[in-house]
Amino acid sequence: MANGSLRASAVLAAFLGFTVPLMPVQALLLKIAPKAARRFPNWYHNQVCRILGITLEIDGAVVEDAPVLLVCNHTSWLDIPVLSALAPVSFVAKLEVGGWPFVSALARLQRSVFVDRTRRQATGDAAAEIMTRLKEGDTIVLFAEGTSSDGNRVLPFKTSLFGAVSGAAAPSDPQVVVQTAAVVYTHVRGIPLTRADRPRIGWYGDMEMTSHAWGVLQSGPITVTIKVGAPVPLSEFKDRKDLALKTERAIRTDVLGILRGRPGDPGLVPVEPSQESRRQKLALPQARSEKWT
Repeated sequence: MANGSLRASAVLAAFLGFTVPLMPVQALLLKIAPKAARRFPNWYHNQVCRILGITLEIDGAVVEDAPVLLVCNHTSWLDIPVLSALAPVSFVAKLEVGGWPFVSALARLQRSVFVDRTRRQATGDAAAEIMTRLKEGDTIVLFAEGTSSDGNRVLPFKTSLFGAVSGAAAPSDPQVVVQTAAVVYTHVRGIPLTRADRPRIGWYGDMEMTSHAWGVLQSGPITVTIKVGAPVPLSEFKDRKDLALKTERAIRTDVLGILRGRPGDPGLVPVEPSQESRRQKLALPQARSEKWT
């Protein structure tokens, strides 16, 4: 425990010492060099992953020559640096994140889109911003479950979260593509995580963030596997329900393959979204269910 606390203290000090001086750099880039401001967080989060001791094992790549809606499963606050290290991205975040001390500043510097889903008009405004950003060439990350899981399952996707882009499948915007990213935390200190161990990394239910983050920093180096799906033109999806269904199936298949050590195995058949929906009330604690998104 003493060694774990020492490690956590050293990692936290290194993170703050690295991050705080760079925050005004990104703020300046946002004003004078928008293209550089898109790329800088990608470099920054690669360094953060090294500080945290996170090793990324990546299968596939986010396309660089088209605007991308990157649909992902959500397990932990670690997803933010992990996905940001994958490619230059911005996140769709719930409005409350904009009020979190320090975290809100980092989110704004990364040009996150904040959504107040309690107000229909505000949701519509956020949808318009997401579409504008996609048309400008950005890669936007959407955690389609609407909350985080324990890492052992993929929760049912919320079709309402795809409303922002459901009207984008138009001939005038053929360049927008959809990709999936299945994120699974597989090892701690080189030891494979079991089904019982994996929730120690997941941040879900009513977990308090500070104590959870401290425990994760104490645990040691972490390996995460990311399977990035092939790009599919947004115009090929009929509507938001079709988009949600097909991306959920793809992520379920990829997560199952990683968990079973059989990535890309066509013989794996994940639980269908409709079946999972019927079981979700028993799956996870629902108190304070929505995290980053």
